[in-house]
Amino acid sequence: MNTLADALPVLSIDNLTVSYRQGTRWLDAVRDVNLAIAPGETYGLVGESGSGKSTLALAIMRYLGPNGAIRAGAIALGGRMLTTLSEPEMRAVWRDALRFVPQNPGAALNPSMRIGTQLAETLGGRPEQARARTLELLRMVRLADPERIAASYPHQLSGGMQQRVLIAMALSGAPELLILDEPTTNLDVTTEAVILDLVRELVRARGTALLYVSHSLSVVAQLCSRTAVLYAGELVEDAPVGLLYKHPLHPYTQGLLDSMPQVGQRKTGAPLRPIPGRIPALGMVPGGGSSCVFAPRCPLALELCRQERPGLETAVEGHRVRCHRWREVAAGTVSAHPPYGHAGEAAHTARGLTADTAPAAAAPDQAPPIVLQVNDLQKRFRQRRSVRELLGLGAPGEVRAVDGVSFEAGRGRTLGLVGESGSGKTTVARCIIGLSERSGGSVSLRDVTLPPRIGERARETLRSVQMVFQNPEESLNPHLTIGESLRRPMQTLARRSRAEADAAVPGLLSAVGLDPAFARRTPGQLSGGEKQRVAIARAFAAQPDLLLFDEAVSALDVSVQASILNLLNEIQRETQYAALFISHDLAVVGYLADDVAVMYLGQLMELGPAEAVFAPPYHPYTEALLAAIPRVEDERGQGQDPPSSPLPRAQLDDSRRQAIRLPGDIPSPADVPAGCPFHTRCPRFLGDICVTQRPAWRVSAKGVGIACHIPLAELEQMQAGTRR
Repeated sequence: MNTLADALPVLSIDNLTVSYRQGTRWLDAVRDVNLAIAPGETYGLVGESGSGKSTLALAIMRYLGPNGAIRAGAIALGGRMLTTLSEPEMRAVWRDALRFVPQNPGAALNPSMRIGTQLAETLGGRPEQARARTLELLRMVRLADPERIAASYPHQLSGGMQQRVLIAMALSGAPELLILDEPTTNLDVTTEAVILDLVRELVRARGTALLYVSHSLSVVAQLCSRTAVLYAGELVEDAPVGLLYKHPLHPYTQGLLDSMPQVGQRKTGAPLRPIPGRIPALGMVPGGGSSCVFAPRCPLALELCRQERPGLETAVEGHRVRCHRWREVAAGTVSAHPPYGHAGEAAHTARGLTADTAPAAAAPDQAPPIVLQVNDLQKRFRQRRSVRELLGLGAPGEVRAVDGVSFEAGRGRTLGLVGESGSGKTTVARCIIGLSERSGGSVSLRDVTLPPRIGERARETLRSVQMVFQNPEESLNPHLTIGESLRRPMQTLARRSRAEADAAVPGLLSAVGLDPAFARRTPGQLSGGEKQRVAIARAFAAQPDLLLFDEAVSALDVSVQASILNLLNEIQRETQYAALFISHDLAVVGYLADDVAVMYLGQLMELGPAEAVFAPPYHPYTEALLAAIPRVEDERGQGQDPPSSPLPRAQLDDSRRQAIRLPGDIPSPADVPAGCPFHTRCPRFLGDICVTQRPAWRVSAKGVGIACHIPLAELEQMQAGTRR
């Protein structure tokens, strides 16, 4: 019986160089890449933004655009040389053998066509046969009510449902190779888990080879059997997943792994260890490609690394690495780990963001003063009226996006708010800042009740409450320089003079790890991570007491994310600001938050100190969220010696994770189930009591509030298997 290693490869890439034309110059985005994928093999491709992952995927598809070209090397698929095929010949390959699923399903689906029609177009053949096959494909990707899905337009489906439709399209034939480019980046953890399970099952059942492009090493660890690491267009390491994650030999791979917060890692321990510097832009490769491309950021770089490009060597069978010092790393005589005190680019003083004297932190045995208090917050949206309602035959319905939420945030503390998309997290933040007018309840800042609308709030309140959005483009005017964007809130909200604001700008930029010279640039000249740093600096410019972060790091590379998390932690120690941190990444929330609130369909399911929320007893919804987290340590074991933490890792074997995996998608807020809102998906459903009665709020001995009918002692006993 042949193994994957013995089988002839489905995809073979030999000495591939891909370039983009800029004016009269060709700039290499991928250089001399070699890799092969066997039938049925799942191959991960990781690296920071700008490393060439998507370019490599598009080159395989022969879909680079008018300014891109394969300048050297060859790509073969099932024995066919793709680099020599004409466009009509490539159409046949796309139809029969090669399929691609992009990151953004909304951009790949035609908004004016129903899902069934789009699927039928890819299938061809007689209409009745195409319809039957369409419904079969929708069932195959576990979409409930396939008839309704087929009759829907893309905007009527959630992001996870749209992504499953694209996977159904990609698998509609019998493709030899399936390429997925960041398909779960913007999905919440439970939807991501369902998508990954689905892809794994379909690939195994069909024997399809898979190339999975991602910047998330934890996702790749869960899905793939082998991983290649790209940096600045070069393949720097390639190995089976277990070997790569337990014994990385290239300092860049080690840096990516060190940048990731692990489940159980806390900011009260050691800081994260981001990679200093940033990936070079096209045309700015160190030494023009004649030296090690990673040398400027490498903690192990020697003069040899700056003078001579290392070759891609085989360390052991199946493990390739491009590094002059890999033998020393393998022997353990040198380490690519920076010391735990090193915070990379985030190691900057926060003094530029504060007044002359920052408020003192509360004593360890004293509760911090309350900055934000939310009591019974409610937000309802009126649904668009139907024809029946327009005729006066019924009252218009309401969507209860937030239904009676209460919590507090103290000075110098961060409250993490987690839950699936559609839980109401962002609506809570928008009600707090006043962008959405609340329908009921109250929001108080330092015991002063805030008006519902932002236009009714005093200038001092506007200064005191700031928000950082997921997309920094929402915070930065593309026509203003960075200096102007930072100066405005200081002048309009903090009442500083023009001279004072100008003098403060360099300190603000330095505090978020940017050179003061960035003040003269515009947002279009910055990378995504740099723009997010500017957005954070802009939020701090007015010296706020409360900061709201809405998925502010979810789309960033792991190293940039680590730098920003360290930065936020450091600034909070300096300034003692209170924070509400919204994220679907529970590992990030567990690292940064002091307290955690778990939301589902507009209601709180659990609330308490982070170290207690992440330990049994959990609310069954929290338990399912934790079970869905893809974990790098499942592959890395104990080999990386992560910092000690009071939190359990909550390791679960596959069978236990599957037992508490959430079925289906979160219901619509327009149709919240009676009783416990979670009962339709709960893996620990009791019966009629969950359907008819809203659960009481029970508080554990650890100070965690849980809304569940199951007694807390019984929950803890049920969940004892999640302890290490």
